[in-house]
Amino acid sequence: MTFNIDHTKKLTLTDLKNFLDDKEAKVVLTDATKNSILNCRNYLDEKLKNNTKPIYGINTGFGSLCNVIIPDKDIEKLQENLVKSHACGMGQEVPQEIVKLMLFLKIQSLSYGKSGVQLQTVERLCDLINHQIYPVVYQQGSLGASGDLAPLAHLSLPLLGLGKVNYKGKQINASEALKEKNIGAIKLKSKEGLALLNGTQFMSAYGCYCLIKSEQLNKAADLIASVSLDAFDGRMDPFKDNLHTIRAHAGQLQTARAIRNYLEGSEIGKLEKKQVQDPYSFRCAPQVHGATKDTVNYVNSVFETEINSVTDNPTIFPDEDEILSGGNFHGQPLALTLDFLCIAMAELASISERRTYLLISGQRGLPPFLAANAGLNSGFMIPQYTAASIVSQSKQLCTPASVDSIVSSNGQEDHVSMGANAATKCFLVIENTEKVLAIELLNAAQALELKRPLKSSTKIEILISSYRKTVPFMQNDEVVHELMKASQEFLQNISF
Repeated sequence: MTFNIDHTKKLTLTDLKNFLDDKEAKVVLTDATKNSILNCRNYLDEKLKNNTKPIYGINTGFGSLCNVIIPDKDIEKLQENLVKSHACGMGQEVPQEIVKLMLFLKIQSLSYGKSGVQLQTVERLCDLINHQIYPVVYQQGSLGASGDLAPLAHLSLPLLGLGKVNYKGKQINASEALKEKNIGAIKLKSKEGLALLNGTQFMSAYGCYCLIKSEQLNKAADLIASVSLDAFDGRMDPFKDNLHTIRAHAGQLQTARAIRNYLEGSEIGKLEKKQVQDPYSFRCAPQVHGATKDTVNYVNSVFETEINSVTDNPTIFPDEDEILSGGNFHGQPLALTLDFLCIAMAELASISERRTYLLISGQRGLPPFLAANAGLNSGFMIPQYTAASIVSQSKQLCTPASVDSIVSSNGQEDHVSMGANAATKCFLVIENTEKVLAIELLNAAQALELKRPLKSSTKIEILISSYRKTVPFMQNDEVVHELMKASQEFLQNISF
């Protein structure tokens, strides 16, 4: 599929999900977008012909060096030096799917014709996507203000024929990949290095990826909780609609209705219950899952604003004949919401682990640890340990990054968002939540089998039948890690 980069239309997270899902996706600039980019570049070129004043980042140094005037003959060299000197990333590589998003979002931000870049610079970024040449970018190095400088420098190095890329399943020099595709390195003009490096595309790409995963995991959490509820012989009263319409948080209503829908017609659900109430991890699933859904919706709105924004600096307004130096690169809106998303998604795992704990507790007619011959078999004793360990790690990762700030650039950049750290730890929490939900599903499916010959609802029985094609019932102890991994893979591929 070909995706048009069109600055006149709003980009959505659904667009980005479709882009990621299509492994052969191509991107092209619309004619209107090309004209917007060209008009801005032409304006800047004309402006510089007769300019005698300092314009930040165009004929000056950067950061605290903003008062150093750069001679005209060195303006282009200044931009190349900027990219090379700022490529200071460390740590693990950024996953290629997120690098792919970074490229897309950088193209989108430059498409508005407010950055002063050459058309060929934006088209070269498109080439990287279209030929599946993904720059090697590192997770550490951005303070989430002044733009994601270090990660975006690594993203931009291949435009100059520098740095490393992932291409055809291996890591090679960017120059080799460009040569194979007959793509030449470009020579940056005034302002271009700054336009490439200033921006929030590292934070934004991570955040968008986390939101896409969060939507899937929220749906999975409702489905898995439904399996657990029936396997635990839980009551359906807490999910009745009239209970939730009197506290009408949207996510709460959505969750209760989803669970009722999944369990409609369950034989187990129709049985008379001995208990008056169920523990909170079952009874309060609508309230907990729902709060997470509402958080995701809020964070989604912030990120959809961000990915349709211009976030480099200075910003060029040809129609108003202005070049303004401001702070649109500051990641505070993203840092705060990434921390919020981190907490909300960790809570999905927290309540999931509690349901797993109850399923193996030997209550409601289920054997201890869901083992057919408990004692000789430990059954599912230790997967709960694993889930508890993962949940504890996520709680530690939920310490907010956005409350921190460390002065940089000799005090010129004296308040930073730390949004990049918020982004990478949110990514880890999302991965952790997926693992914990997969462990709950493993336990819930085992418990439901132990309720036979009673059956759950048609929808749940279809789910379990599909699940059993890849994750078998455990009759006797075996290497449970393999079952847990298979359960996670099933969860990753489930469709809603």
